[in-house]
Amino acid sequence: MERLSRVTKHLLPAPVAGAAVLENFIGGSFVPSSATSTILVTNPATGEEIAQVPDGTAADVDQAAQAAAAAFPAWRDTPVKARAEVLFRFKALCEANLAELTALVVKEHGKNSGEAEAEVLKGVETVAFATGLPDLMAGRILEVARGVWCHEVRRPLGVVASIVPFNFPAMVPLWTLPIAIGCGNCLIIKPSEKVPLTLMRMAELLMDAGLPKGVFSIVHGSQKVAKALAEHPGIAAISFVGSSRVADIIDKTARSTGKRSLCMGGAKNHLIAMPDCDEDMTISDIMNSAFGSAGQRCMAASVLLVVGRGRKDFLDKLVAKAKSLKGGQKPGEIGPVIDTAAMARLSGYLAACEGHGAKILLDGRRWQVATRGFWFGPSVLLHQSAQEPAMKDEIFGPVLSVLEVDTLEEAIAIENANPYGNAAAIYTMSGQTALETEKLNAGMIGVNIGVPVPREPFSFGGIGNSKFGDSSDITGEGGLNFWTQKIKITSKWQPPKKRDVISSSFIS
Repeated sequence: MERLSRVTKHLLPAPVAGAAVLENFIGGSFVPSSATSTILVTNPATGEEIAQVPDGTAADVDQAAQAAAAAFPAWRDTPVKARAEVLFRFKALCEANLAELTALVVKEHGKNSGEAEAEVLKGVETVAFATGLPDLMAGRILEVARGVWCHEVRRPLGVVASIVPFNFPAMVPLWTLPIAIGCGNCLIIKPSEKVPLTLMRMAELLMDAGLPKGVFSIVHGSQKVAKALAEHPGIAAISFVGSSRVADIIDKTARSTGKRSLCMGGAKNHLIAMPDCDEDMTISDIMNSAFGSAGQRCMAASVLLVVGRGRKDFLDKLVAKAKSLKGGQKPGEIGPVIDTAAMARLSGYLAACEGHGAKILLDGRRWQVATRGFWFGPSVLLHQSAQEPAMKDEIFGPVLSVLEVDTLEEAIAIENANPYGNAAAIYTMSGQTALETEKLNAGMIGVNIGVPVPREPFSFGGIGNSKFGDSSDITGEGGLNFWTQKIKITSKWQPPKKRDVISSSFIS
């Protein structure tokens, strides 16, 4: 296997012929898993096997939890400014190793190089936010009565965990990692078994940045590890990003053991194209939203509601633009989907859609011919009803469902009937029409922006069936609130010179 990075030092010989096996990262060291089976990691662009991941166990989780618990008292008591210094060094190391981290994302996920670099940099932006925690955690203090002072302090929760998905190997771990540990917690992450290498490299960079042993751990595996993290009595909180079905399961399991939970689920994001939209700008933005990252992101647009029937020229231009997109991993190209299961799922929706009344305007199955790897091209479906499966289900790939409607009110009603609530957007040149976005049922809304991701210090998060648990925000101030508990202290050091009416009253 070609050299990926220093991560390859921590590969064990394969139990059978093939790619080598990754180790867990626990207590500041790379250590073997207790797993008895492994899961193949493939390069989506070629289908090549690049590593094996141990299908970890509850014993692995317990080992990490014990190491984290041992490290927690000293890390909790480390001044927040000193914790931020580690994050400053980690940020600098990520930037210095940007090319290597980008290459790892390209190799294990399949993104084109421009998207992969942007993903790493967006994750680093959250690290930069976390370096400001000394200011954000300062709290408030006020003399609330004569001689009586109230002040707030934020305390870390303890040992916490995060389960992250395959579609952003760098960015989503960095949504939680810097804020959780910057607040004084010790964090265990389970990366997706499909993309483990980028996070392994980040563990090395954290060691180089001076992070104490046990503050950060990686446990590899699949459902067994996720379940063990949600159930472990020594873990105080858990975050999850993935499908709504699994988010609901993790949330319920975590709550049953007294944990905080912050679980981000799926999405079915709607775009609304008004008759007065700038067509060229709108179509270019739709290409990015629907087909960027091969549609494998929770912010991807999967439904386009075209207000005003008979806009044939607009639809023709949209389909022509989608057809002109090329497969590849250079900036501007469309990368592969993650695996054969994803290809089968996408193919199934296209095969069934005409039977439900839809028309295939562009068929992405054409990219599967005579290619290695997991390639599926941009697809555009024209529907007759909002009730067709492809209009309602989260497909998670480069498939855009289009439905023509008569009015903006009809478009809003269709979007509101969608049980998810992650993102939505409207394309218009009218400020008055743009105000109608307040009626859309989504946590993140765009005006002429189809991927309306908030940037720090604003928090990322959806509503409805796109989120479960104690918070709808995973970054920014929402992340700070989730990973800490706010303590209020009231004190008096000298008797007041004059009786105060407020302080003398009984307050329950």
